[in-house]
Amino acid sequence: MSLNLEEKKAVIAEVSAQVANAQAIIIAEYRGLTVGHMTQLRAKARQSGIYFRVVKNSLARRAISDTPFSKLSGHMVGPLVYGIGSDPVAAAKVLYEFSRTNDKLVIKAGAMANLLMSSNDVASLASLPSRDELLAKLLGTMQAPIANFVRTLNEVPTRFVRGLAAVRDQKQAA
Repeated sequence: MSLNLEEKKAVIAEVSAQVANAQAIIIAEYRGLTVGHMTQLRAKARQSGIYFRVVKNSLARRAISDTPFSKLSGHMVGPLVYGIGSDPVAAAKVLYEFSRTNDKLVIKAGAMANLLMSSNDVASLASLPSRDELLAKLLGTMQAPIANFVRTLNEVPTRFVRGLAAVRDQKQAA
C-alpha cells in the first residue's frame, strides 16, 4: 500500500525529528525475518529507548539529507530497518545482540555524527558498556574514597565502645 504525498511528508517529518536528537543510526536488513521476531526486536528497542522503524529508503534518504548522518544514504538499499537512538551504544547493542541470535537480521552499516561505520564497527560499539553502566562505574569510583573515609572515622568510636564493653564484661566476670 503506497503512501500519498501528505503521509510521506508526515513520515519524513517524524524521522527527521528523531534524527535531530540522535547520536547514532544503525541500519539492518531484515529479509526473511518473521513477524514474531520483528515484534520481539521492536519490544527490545522500545525498552532501550531506541526509535525503531521500517521506512522506505527514499523517505529515509530525504530525512537524513543535510544532517551529519547523510553519509549513510549510500548504504540504503534493500529492505531495511532503522534503529535511531540518543545513546549510540544502546542502539548498536539492541540490533547487534538480536542479529547474533537471528541470522535473518544483518547489520549493514551505522553512522554517528559525520562518521560512517561498517558492520564490524557497529559490533565493536555494541561491546562497549552503555551510558548508564559507565555513569554507575564513575559514581562508584567517586564514592569509594568517601566511603572508606567514613568507615575509618567510624572505626574510632566503635573500638572505644568495644573496649568499654570488654572492660564491663571483665568486671562482671570477676
